[in-house]
Amino acid sequence: MSTTTSHTSEPDGPADGPADGPARPARLIQNEATTEIPVHLLFRDDPAPVTVPLKPAVVARRQGTGEQPRLGRPAVTPKRPVPQVDPDLAERPARVLPGAAGVLAGACGAAGCVATSWWAGVLPPLAVEALRLPAIAGAGLGLTQWAAYAGAGALGLFGLGGLARGRTGRAWVLDLFGRYRGTVRRSGLLWVNPLLLRRRVDVRLRHWRSEPVPAADGGGVALRVVVLVVWRVRDTARAVLGVEDHETYLRECVEAALARVPVDGPGGPTGAGDAAAETLTRLVAADAAPVGLEVFSVQPVRVEYAPEVAAAMHRRRMAALDAQQRATLLTSVVDSVEDTVTRLTVRGLVELDDYERKALVKDLTVAFCAGRGESAP
Repeated sequence: MSTTTSHTSEPDGPADGPADGPARPARLIQNEATTEIPVHLLFRDDPAPVTVPLKPAVVARRQGTGEQPRLGRPAVTPKRPVPQVDPDLAERPARVLPGAAGVLAGACGAAGCVATSWWAGVLPPLAVEALRLPAIAGAGLGLTQWAAYAGAGALGLFGLGGLARGRTGRAWVLDLFGRYRGTVRRSGLLWVNPLLLRRRVDVRLRHWRSEPVPAADGGGVALRVVVLVVWRVRDTARAVLGVEDHETYLRECVEAALARVPVDGPGGPTGAGDAAAETLTRLVAADAAPVGLEVFSVQPVRVEYAPEVAAAMHRRRMAALDAQQRATLLTSVVDSVEDTVTRLTVRGLVELDDYERKALVKDLTVAFCAGRGESAP
């Protein structure tokens, strides 16, 4: 493929020469703007040129080159997948009754059993006298009596079996044959359907101190970090039914966040730990929110080097401290020597040429270094 352009500068007026001469082709580049470029496609059978229209290319700095500014594409940051649970699974209050209803049902069931026994004539005479019931001829234990026994017993068991004591800071997640039926957050004596499966959940503000968790600093040095997590269960339905064990899930979220966030090692700069704590809190809270957990803070409370690198990092730190101490000592000695020489010369106590000045500076430096070295612990 070949591109033919004309760069010959022509005056804007009429051309000089015979009028019957060949017509000159129109200029393709005018006022530093490209309008169209004829392109000959040699790999086709059709020799006719194909005109490809192009947008005007504005030349700002390098005139006559026809360059177009290149626009950089914005970097696309891949988004982390957010864990999802059943969108219809959300905490809602369960239907419960006051505990007095269960006590009343149990009392009615017990009274029904006593009345059926008196009717059947199987109630002991002492019980009849204690209850002041009239003595009658017993009808015996027939089908009707057994049905009355079953009904009264079922009522008593259903009433007394549903009694439960609610506590502040605790909740029950109710489940019937695998279907969520609600959450009980009330306290006091309650009556809950005894056919429902109860799962107790602690909804108080809790903290968890982890075991040493593997981590790394910005340079990739292996660390062991102990973190303190302050959290609570916000949605009991998702925390209990959304995952198998919400406490284990929270621990794994903390470990995953520590694997992504670099933590400064022992003796790091002041304030860097707060930035790491904020990042850890944000990541863990985002991962735990879909399962009904609310995370308030994830704070590293102890950071130490891994056993395999602890000795080497200790030697490196001691060497850095020694070098820092030597640099501080040298700076102090140089300042003292400079101050001494300046005072001697300014006050006119001594007159020194360059050689004598160098010798004095050398002697004072040796003396001050020896004195500082002996006084240093």
